Amino acid sequence: MLDRLTSMKIFIKVVELGSFAAVAQRLTLSPQMVAKHIEALEHHLGARLLHRTTRRQSLTETGRLYCEQCRLVLKGADRADSLAANTLGTPRGTLSVSVPVTFGRTVFLPFLHDFQKRYPEVQVQLSLTDQLVHPTMDGHEAVIRIGKLDTDLTAISRPLTPYRRVICATQTYLEKHGIPDMPEDLTAHQCLVYENAGGPVTTWHFSRGSVTRAVTISGKTISNDSSVLRSAALAGDGILLGYEQALLPEIRSKSLVRLLPQWTVPDRPMHLLYNAGPVMAPKLRVFVTELQQAFPT
Repeated sequence: MLDRLTSMKIFIKVVELGSFAAVAQRLTLSPQMVAKHIEALEHHLGARLLHRTTRRQSLTETGRLYCEQCRLVLKGADRADSLAANTLGTPRGTLSVSVPVTFGRTVFLPFLHDFQKRYPEVQVQLSLTDQLVHPTMDGHEAVIRIGKLDTDLTAISRPLTPYRRVICATQTYLEKHGIPDMPEDLTAHQCLVYENAGGPVTTWHFSRGSVTRAVTISGKTISNDSSVLRSAALAGDGILLGYEQALLPEIRSKSLVRLLPQWTVPDRPMHLLYNAGPVMAPKLRVFVTELQQAFPT
């Protein structure tokens, strides 16, 4: 049995070159073999594809329509081969990634160091920003986003380890201003206020079992940079609500004291967003896999 894709290719060549002899010479086949491929297609379809004369071949109406579809089929087959080869290929090239600032500086950079050791042919172009970034629309192939996702988001999303936050301050500050026992006590303290695109975030949420509290805080220090607020906390300027992973070294060394231990601040969801297209490029595929393994839910 003759391969039908091969027969289609030969049929298209007959249409392009005009004779069995010309195709046989181009493809290093015998004219008889070229004829066999055309006859196999006609037998399969139950219709004649070519008007044959002693000198040239011309298309029948069925042959014309079939030729158009053969071109589409062969293009699709070539594309499938290309995509499969791309999927199985070595991860390489530049990968543009956007990551929130505090997460990026404290946790993502060590991950990135290990990732690039494992995949030296992948160059990561890293952008640190707390602004809302959309994958592909803002020129990034992968975006890590903290917070609730839009319901109409079209990108693929993969959950990562939730973004956990803690309340803390220096012992010096607490000796001067007192230790809060309840979330409501924070209203009498200097709190370090984070400012996002919507303005200063002056409501802090707490929970203990089924009990929840929303406390309005205030303070003299307001910044859109978490590292500035961390420095202010270490200087004894106030109480900080910050990313737990970023503050663990200071908490373990007792440079910062964790407050309200019986209360928790609700975790914020964190996701990896990306647009993979028909088949995911190797550089993006390994990045998604490694990131989910490093930051499991």
